Amino acid sequence: MSNGEFDIAIIGSGPAGAHAALCGARKGLDVAVFEEHKRAGEPVHCGECLSDLAISKFNFTLPAEAVSAKVKGVRVIFPDGHSTVLNEGGVVLEKHAFEQYISKSAEENGAKYFYSARVNGLARHGGAWEITTGAQTHSSKIVIDASGVAQASSKLLAMEQESSTVLGAQYLMEDIPQDGYLDFYLWPRLAPNGYLWMIPKSDGRANVGLVTDEKAKVKAYLNQFVKEMGWDKKKTQKSFGGLIPSSGPLPQTYDDGLMLVGDAAGFTSPLFEGGTHLGLMSGKFAADVAAMAVSAKEYDSRVLCQYERLWSAEFPDYSKLIAGKEALYSFTDAELDQIGKSLPKELSSMSVLDKAGILLKILSMNPGLVGKNAIGALMGFGYSRASYYGW
Repeated sequence: MSNGEFDIAIIGSGPAGAHAALCGARKGLDVAVFEEHKRAGEPVHCGECLSDLAISKFNFTLPAEAVSAKVKGVRVIFPDGHSTVLNEGGVVLEKHAFEQYISKSAEENGAKYFYSARVNGLARHGGAWEITTGAQTHSSKIVIDASGVAQASSKLLAMEQESSTVLGAQYLMEDIPQDGYLDFYLWPRLAPNGYLWMIPKSDGRANVGLVTDEKAKVKAYLNQFVKEMGWDKKKTQKSFGGLIPSSGPLPQTYDDGLMLVGDAAGFTSPLFEGGTHLGLMSGKFAADVAAMAVSAKEYDSRVLCQYERLWSAEFPDYSKLIAGKEALYSFTDAELDQIGKSLPKELSSMSVLDKAGILLKILSMNPGLVGKNAIGALMGFGYSRASYYGW
């Protein structure tokens, strides 16, 4: 069965895809969204954090059911228990309800959603796309790939590009001690090349999890973390997680009639892999460029290259951030403890003199840390702030 032509067809209704649909529909475009699951937002894969800055930036009025808890900021805990905090507010979402809120808004503005519709064919003919979902075919001027780490367009079109990934896994647990901070633990022995977390939710619940590139050992590491925190007798409501892009933007985030957004483009914050804020903004950029292309009736890469110009001007320099992350993960426990002790108790209001003082402390404790790019690692902390799309 064949359907009419759309201006933009979006693969996936996560934050990036749903926001692209909402922004495109508000601009008067004919928008189709193909979501492989029965409902938007299900299943949930991520830690569910979103900063107040992001909520304000996109003028969201979140329904009560989409907000699980309000948080004061982020706390980083080093191997010896030393910690530092970044005070900037945000929320822990009920992520499924958040994504359903954006998707419902998109539908109310005219976007057409196709649920249980997995895109299994994508071909370009005469300047338009033919999109196959099971027995149905659809036509669209532009495709926006918001399929997440699956990167559907790259695979279906054999674009020969793929993100490196880490595996995130977590338990939703009950009766976990919390004080309003997102806790991130830099404990290499239980999260090599990654970190662990406790993300508070309502009614004493919390997401307790980790990210690591040692994918075969994730469950063992997570269970050991839960045991060492004294939470092994607590009730676990469910476990969930998934792969997370970790190598920065793909080499090609646009092509003739095509743009990749969110995780499908490799947009996650390099240090703590937050992707919702980046996904929302990349979805908006893609909708803006799509509207411009539809107005001009030109859909090739000479027009859609504007998308890359927008995101590359807005998002942090990923090459520096990934170098900083790699430096951070190269440190021993003792070196991480030295870096932690050089930091003030609160990070949000550091002056130039404060930063110089940190450098002097690091030099006095272990000059070799500078040669191992401790400065780049500390930059990674700074770029994990909401203003740099960290969360």
